[in-house]
Amino acid sequence: MSIILDAVAQLNIWRIIAVADKPAQDIANKVFPGAGYFLSFLVFLGGLAFNIGNIAGAGLGLNVLFGISVAQGAMISAIIAIGIFVYREAGKAMDAFAKTMGLLKIGLALFIAYVSDPPIMEAVVRSVNPTQFSFSAVLTIVGGTVGGYITFSGAHRLLDARQTGIANLPAVNKGALSAIGLASVMRLLLFIAALGVVSKGHSLNPDNPAASVFQLASGQFGYKVFGLVIWAAGISSVVGSAYTSISFIKSFHANILKHTRIITILFILISCAIFIAIGKPVQILLAVGAINGLILPLALGMMLVAAYRSNIISSYKQPLWLTLTGIGVVVTMIWMGYGTIIQMFTN
Repeated sequence: MSIILDAVAQLNIWRIIAVADKPAQDIANKVFPGAGYFLSFLVFLGGLAFNIGNIAGAGLGLNVLFGISVAQGAMISAIIAIGIFVYREAGKAMDAFAKTMGLLKIGLALFIAYVSDPPIMEAVVRSVNPTQFSFSAVLTIVGGTVGGYITFSGAHRLLDARQTGIANLPAVNKGALSAIGLASVMRLLLFIAALGVVSKGHSLNPDNPAASVFQLASGQFGYKVFGLVIWAAGISSVVGSAYTSISFIKSFHANILKHTRIITILFILISCAIFIAIGKPVQILLAVGAINGLILPLALGMMLVAAYRSNIISSYKQPLWLTLTGIGVVVTMIWMGYGTIIQMFTN
């Protein structure tokens, strides 16, 4: 369910932004005067929340690698992230490193999924016939994949790369679906690996459940490799989240545009300070996914309205099936958000 919701949301948003050839906040302001400012405010706050989670993830990675506290790992990671942002050559090297780590993560997850010997047939059946349904689980997964700033990050990079206009829609479609496909494969592999471990009677460490899956299945070597992988994912996401969040507000005032680099650095430092003050990295990572999932229906709804404004998309005709499925995602995410809030107050 989450994969379908992800794909429909990303396809709609990327296509509309590419055809309009404008960032999301400018499109939203044309849909409803002032709506772009409100969307930017939500995305900025969601990006800040997610960056706290990114810092937490990077801190967990260094905790696994070197045994230092998660807070110390977060501070070191924040400093490295600032260095990557300031020095562009370091950023290019980090991109290559993150891609290598991504391939390593897939290979490691495949290995763990194999050696943990999970009950595959039961997993297949429960994928469509679960014993219980969690609103918050789906909301968190979708929010962590296309919620808040995340889907706009890819769409705005299309603008920067000038992959815009109706002529580029095939490439836009391919990019949107391949990104969701890769994330979904990784998600399924991690789930199968975790299922295999817990089905053997092992208990996961609540302080770092993902890392403990790898430790229980492949020993200390797998545990350390996973620490390196999750640190690489966290540190690259810190830079990406900060960049995209600031991109939503920098056009609103000349001083913001002028001091973008300083504001981005402050954004990273504030994220780190909030995490150190709050702690609870695993709970933060879950919470920020849910928060960004709540932002998605509003953001997607604005883009769907924009798809039928000729002053925004000119002669482009949005496929009816994309509009209808997009409306379905908006309604579903509102329903999930409501269900999550009800579950929170009743549990």
